[in-house]
Amino acid sequence: MEGWHMTDVEQRLAALEERLALLEEERAVARLISSYGPLVDSGSADAVAALWEPDGVYDVEELVMTGRDEIAAMVRSDAHQGWITGGAAHFVGPPHVTVTGDEAVAVGYSLMILRDRNGFEVRRATANHWRLRKGPDGWRATTRTARVLDGRSQARELLAEGVTAPGT
Repeated sequence: MEGWHMTDVEQRLAALEERLALLEEERAVARLISSYGPLVDSGSADAVAALWEPDGVYDVEELVMTGRDEIAAMVRSDAHQGWITGGAAHFVGPPHVTVTGDEAVAVGYSLMILRDRNGFEVRRATANHWRLRKGPDGWRATTRTARVLDGRSQARELLAEGVTAPGT
């Protein structure tokens, strides 16, 4: 309509809807990331792989997996099956999420905890940097890079890049 202008209430409502939509996107990304631990510890190989885009990359220090088949194969591997049948928890801390349109960056920590004869021990503490994209099926990881927090600068750089990304 010519000459039509939004009222103050309409402007405030539009701003509120925009803020709510961003919070919903951030929550969807955080839920995807937090689902990794329960899925990988339950041995749900296909569901773990489906967290990534079909050509997504999961780069974990000693292993770089490209595509869902390789990610699912990691979950089905003898090493992984041994960990989860012996008692394992892949604990993923709350991520710092930055959504920019249909792309997101998230960073945070994960712990791989294994049961041993004395109880539980932390096998690995890791910095995680996720890149994600929203498509027709929702959010999926394009790349997850994980580096052990052993004093090397690469892990610290991954964390800093994700928290200082544009829009944070």
